[in-house]
Amino acid sequence: MINILKQIDYWQKIAESDIDTASILVSSGKYVEGMFFCHLCIEKIIKALVVKQIGDIPPKSHDLFYIANLAKIDLDVPQSEFIQILMKYQLEGRYPEYFPKAPSPEKINEYLCLTKNLYQCFNKML
Repeated sequence: MINILKQIDYWQKIAESDIDTASILVSSGKYVEGMFFCHLCIEKIIKALVVKQIGDIPPKSHDLFYIANLAKIDLDVPQSEFIQILMKYQLEGRYPEYFPKAPSPEKINEYLCLTKNLYQCFNKML
Protein backbone atom coordinates (compact mmCIF):
# COMPACT_ATOMS: atom_id res chain seq x y z
CA MET A 1 0.00 0.00 0.00
CA ILE A 2 1.40 3.38 -0.98
CA ASN A 3 1.20 6.56 1.02
CA ILE A 4 -1.12 8.55 -1.24
CA LEU A 5 -0.47 11.95 0.35
CA LYS A 6 3.28 11.44 0.09
CA GLN A 7 2.97 10.46 -3.59
CA ILE A 8 0.79 13.49 -4.38
CA ASP A 9 3.26 15.78 -2.61
CA TYR A 10 6.14 14.23 -4.57
CA TRP A 11 4.46 14.82 -7.96
CA GLN A 12 3.41 18.37 -6.99
CA LYS A 13 6.90 19.36 -5.91
CA ILE A 14 8.65 18.08 -9.02
CA ALA A 15 5.98 19.64 -11.26
CA GLU A 16 6.67 22.98 -9.59
CA SER A 17 10.41 22.49 -10.03
CA ASP A 18 9.89 21.68 -13.71
CA ILE A 19 7.96 24.89 -14.39
CA ASP A 20 10.76 26.83 -12.68
CA THR A 21 13.28 25.03 -14.91
CA ALA A 22 11.15 25.80 -17.98
CA SER A 23 11.19 29.49 -17.07
CA ILE A 24 14.98 29.49 -16.69
CA LEU A 25 15.45 27.72 -20.02
CA VAL A 26 13.09 30.08 -21.83
CA SER A 27 14.77 33.16 -20.34
CA SER A 28 18.12 31.85 -21.60
CA GLY A 29 16.78 31.36 -25.14
CA LYS A 30 16.44 27.57 -24.98
CA TYR A 31 12.84 27.47 -26.21
CA VAL A 32 12.55 23.85 -27.30
CA GLU A 33 14.07 22.64 -24.05
CA GLY A 34 11.78 25.01 -22.14
CA MET A 35 8.77 23.48 -23.90
CA PHE A 36 10.00 20.01 -22.93
CA PHE A 37 9.98 21.08 -19.28
CA CYS A 38 6.54 22.66 -19.72
CA HIS A 39 5.36 19.22 -20.81
CA LEU A 40 7.08 17.61 -17.82
CA CYS A 41 5.38 20.05 -15.45
CA ILE A 42 1.92 19.26 -16.78
CA GLU A 43 2.65 15.53 -16.93
CA LYS A 44 3.67 15.47 -13.29
CA ILE A 45 0.79 17.54 -11.92
CA ILE A 46 -1.60 15.29 -13.82
CA LYS A 47 0.16 12.28 -12.31
CA ALA A 48 -0.54 13.75 -8.86
CA LEU A 49 -4.21 13.78 -9.85
CA VAL A 50 -3.94 10.19 -11.08
CA VAL A 51 -2.62 9.15 -7.66
CA LYS A 52 -5.55 10.93 -6.03
CA GLN A 53 -8.03 9.28 -8.40
CA ILE A 54 -6.75 5.69 -8.47
CA GLY A 55 -4.94 5.51 -5.12
CA ASP A 56 -1.85 4.03 -6.70
CA ILE A 57 1.37 4.95 -8.50
CA PRO A 58 0.64 6.47 -11.93
CA PRO A 59 1.60 4.61 -15.09
CA LYS A 60 4.92 5.26 -16.79
CA SER A 61 3.36 7.19 -19.65
CA HIS A 62 4.14 10.58 -21.14
CA ASP A 63 0.84 10.82 -23.01
CA LEU A 64 -0.95 13.73 -21.37
CA PHE A 65 -4.32 12.77 -22.81
CA TYR A 66 -4.03 9.21 -21.50
CA ILE A 67 -3.05 10.21 -17.98
CA ALA A 68 -5.60 13.06 -17.91
CA ASN A 69 -8.24 10.48 -18.75
CA LEU A 70 -7.03 8.27 -15.88
CA ALA A 71 -7.25 11.28 -13.57
CA LYS A 72 -10.83 11.89 -14.76
CA ILE A 73 -9.93 15.42 -15.90
CA ASP A 74 -12.55 16.88 -18.20
CA LEU A 75 -10.37 18.95 -20.53
CA ASP A 76 -11.99 21.86 -22.32
CA VAL A 77 -11.16 22.69 -25.94
CA PRO A 78 -8.41 25.28 -25.22
CA GLN A 79 -6.76 22.92 -22.71
CA SER A 80 -6.88 20.06 -25.22
CA GLU A 81 -5.42 22.23 -27.95
CA PHE A 82 -2.57 23.36 -25.71
CA ILE A 83 -1.86 19.83 -24.54
CA GLN A 84 -1.63 18.79 -28.19
CA ILE A 85 1.08 21.45 -28.63
CA LEU A 86 2.94 20.25 -25.52
CA MET A 87 2.85 16.66 -26.80
CA LYS A 88 5.00 17.68 -29.79
CA TYR A 89 7.75 18.85 -27.47
CA GLN A 90 7.83 15.86 -25.13
CA LEU A 91 9.42 13.76 -27.87
CA GLU A 92 12.41 16.10 -28.12
CA GLY A 93 13.99 14.99 -24.87
CA ARG A 94 13.50 11.33 -25.61
CA TYR A 95 13.83 11.01 -29.38
CA PRO A 96 16.09 13.65 -30.96
CA GLU A 97 15.05 12.67 -34.50
CA TYR A 98 11.68 14.31 -33.71
CA PHE A 99 13.26 17.65 -32.81
CA PRO A 100 10.44 20.19 -33.20
CA LYS A 101 10.76 23.74 -34.44
CA ALA A 102 11.36 26.31 -31.72
CA PRO A 103 8.45 28.64 -31.04
CA SER A 104 8.87 32.37 -31.64
CA PRO A 105 9.74 34.56 -28.64
CA GLU A 106 6.11 35.72 -28.51
CA LYS A 107 4.73 32.18 -28.67
CA ILE A 108 7.13 30.78 -26.08
CA ASN A 109 6.03 33.41 -23.57
CA GLU A 110 2.39 32.60 -24.32
CA TYR A 111 3.10 28.87 -23.90
CA LEU A 112 4.92 29.42 -20.63
CA CYS A 113 1.99 31.44 -19.32
CA LEU A 114 -0.48 28.77 -20.47
CA THR A 115 1.60 26.10 -18.75
CA LYS A 116 1.60 28.03 -15.48
CA ASN A 117 -2.15 28.57 -15.71
CA LEU A 118 -2.82 24.90 -16.48
CA TYR A 119 -0.53 23.83 -13.64
CA GLN A 120 -2.45 26.09 -11.22
CA CYS A 121 -5.80 24.81 -12.50
CA PHE A 122 -4.80 21.17 -12.02
CA ASN A 123 -3.07 21.86 -8.71
CA LYS A 124 -6.34 23.31 -7.33
CA MET A 125 -8.02 19.97 -8.07
CA LEU A 126 -5.78 18.32 -5.50
